[in-house]
Amino acid sequence: MSVSKIKLVLCWHMHQPYYVDTSSGDFILPWTYLHAIKDYADMASHLEANPAAHAVVNFAPILLEQIDSYDKQLSAWQTKGEIIKDPLLAVLAADSVTDCLKEKDFPLIKSCLRANEERLINRFPQFQQLVTLAHYYSNHDGLELYISEQFLSDLVVWYHLAWLGEAVRREHEEIGALLKKEKNYSAADRQLLLSVIAEIIEGIIPRYKKLAEDKQVELAFSPYAHPIVPLLLDINSAQQAAPDMPLPESTVYPGGMERAKWHFEHGVKVFESYFGFKPTGCWPSEGSVSDETIKLSADMGIRWLASGESVLRNSLAQTDLKDDACIHQAYQLNEIPVTCFFRDDGLSDLIGFNYSKWHADDAVKNLIHHAENIAAACPDKDNAVISIILDGENAWEYYPENAYHFLSALYKTLAEHEAIELCTFSSCVEKQVKAFQLPHVVAGSWVYGTFSTWIGDAEKNHAWDLLCSAKSVYDEVISSNQFDDAKRKLIDRQLAICEGSDWFWWFGDYNPSESVNDFDNLYRKHLKQLYLLLSRPAPSSLDKPISQGGGDPAAGGVMRHGSPA
Repeated sequence: MSVSKIKLVLCWHMHQPYYVDTSSGDFILPWTYLHAIKDYADMASHLEANPAAHAVVNFAPILLEQIDSYDKQLSAWQTKGEIIKDPLLAVLAADSVTDCLKEKDFPLIKSCLRANEERLINRFPQFQQLVTLAHYYSNHDGLELYISEQFLSDLVVWYHLAWLGEAVRREHEEIGALLKKEKNYSAADRQLLLSVIAEIIEGIIPRYKKLAEDKQVELAFSPYAHPIVPLLLDINSAQQAAPDMPLPESTVYPGGMERAKWHFEHGVKVFESYFGFKPTGCWPSEGSVSDETIKLSADMGIRWLASGESVLRNSLAQTDLKDDACIHQAYQLNEIPVTCFFRDDGLSDLIGFNYSKWHADDAVKNLIHHAENIAAACPDKDNAVISIILDGENAWEYYPENAYHFLSALYKTLAEHEAIELCTFSSCVEKQVKAFQLPHVVAGSWVYGTFSTWIGDAEKNHAWDLLCSAKSVYDEVISSNQFDDAKRKLIDRQLAICEGSDWFWWFGDYNPSESVNDFDNLYRKHLKQLYLLLSRPAPSSLDKPISQGGGDPAAGGVMRHGSPA
C-alpha cells in the first residue's frame, strides 16, 4: 500500500540592492560578490551533490545583472589587465597592496573586518591574529608607518579565503594550498585567489541554468529592482494590516501602477536574457502582496506567488474560514488564476535563527519531526503544501562551515523520506493542488504580515517622501519627451534602483549604525544621480543623513523573524 506523501517546498530567495555608484560605475559595497563566492556557489553545490533533491531558487533581476557585471570585469582583468571597479576585490589584483589599504582612516582595512566573528574569523587562527592587529591599527592614531605590506597582503587574502564557500574550500586544490600556506602571501598568491574567484562567479548563472534545465530546480524571480509593489500601487495599503501606522506626507506614489508594471516586465526581460526562458513564479519582493498586486501578477502571466504566513492569517481572520483553514494549503484570490503559497514561519525561522546552534543531524531530525506532525494534522494531505521560504544568503554564516553539514543532510534526508515529497511550487500547480478561495488578501509582507519594516516610522517615511518628490520631478521632465531612447532607459533604470526595498529596510534606530550609514549614503547618492540624469538640481535635503541607526538586532539586521516574538 503506497503512502500518501505531503508536499514540501524549499524556496530560497536571493537578492541584493544595487551597490554600484551609477555616476562612476564603482561598486560601493562588496556584498554581491562575497555572497556569490560563498552562498550562491554553495547553494548550487548542495543541489548538484543531491540530484534527487528539488528546490525553488528565486533571483532578483538586479542581482543577476550585478553578478554578470563582476563576471565581465574579472574576465577583462584576466584577458586585458583592466582595472576592477570594486575597491576591495581590486586589492587582490594589485602588485602592491600598501597604497590600496593604507589610506586615511583605513576604510579598506575595516572592510576586511566585516565578517562573522565566530564562524568566519575565529575558525582560522591565522586570520584571527590578523584581525586582532587590524583592530589595533584602526583604533590607534599614527600607526600607519608600522603597517607592513606583508600584513596587508595576508589580511586581504585571509578575508577572501574566509568568505569562500565550503565546497570550494574542500574541493579546489589551489585554495587548499593557500589555506595550508597560512601566511606570507605574495602578489602571485593574491592573483591566483582572484582567478579562482573569477572562476566561481563565472559559473554562478550557468550552474543554476543547468539545474533548471535538468528539472531539479525551479527558477523564479522578483520584480526587477526589488520594490515593495503594494506600496507603489497604494501607500495607504500599509494600514490594512496596521491601521494606526503613520504614513509619509506623500500618501500617493505618483504613477505607481506604471512603475509596478515596469518592474515586472523589465524583470522578466532580464531574467529571460540570462536563463533563456520566462519565469512562471514570483517571490514578490519581501513576499509583499495585496489584492492589486495579485491581479497585476495575473496580468503579467505569473502562475504562482509566495508570501508570508501572517499575511494569510490576517486574511483568513476576515473570513468564516479562520477556525478551520490550514496554512499548509494553496489559495487563490477570487479565482484569479494565480496560486498563492504561504511561508511556514516556524520552520523557516528555525532554519534562519535556531538550527545554526544545533548539531546538523539533530537539526534535520527536528525539522523532519515537525513536518511529519504537520502531515499527520493536515486533513487533506494530498493537497497540503509545506512552504519553507527564506533568503539563501544570510543565514549560513551563522552555521559551522557555512551550513555544509546541515544543508547536505537536509537535502539527502528530505529526498529519501518515504512520507515527504520534495517538490517545487510549479509542480504543485501542475499537479492541480486544490487552491482554496479568499475574498480578500490583507496587504502585507512576510515580516509580521505588515509593511512596518519599510514604512511607518519617521525615518522610513522621510525616505519615501524623498522618493515621491523625485518621482514627481521625473514625471514632469519625462512628459516633455526631451530624451532619446538610450537616455530614457538610463533614467527609468535609475528610478527603479531608487524604488528598491532595501534602502527602507535599513532606516531606523533599531539597525546597526555602520550598515545604516552605508545604505543611507548610497540611497541618497542614487537619488542625486536621478536628478542629474533629469537635468534638475538635487534638493539640499539629500545632503543630510536620513537615519543614524544605533541598534544591535539579531543577525546584524540582515534577517527578520516572520512572526512577532
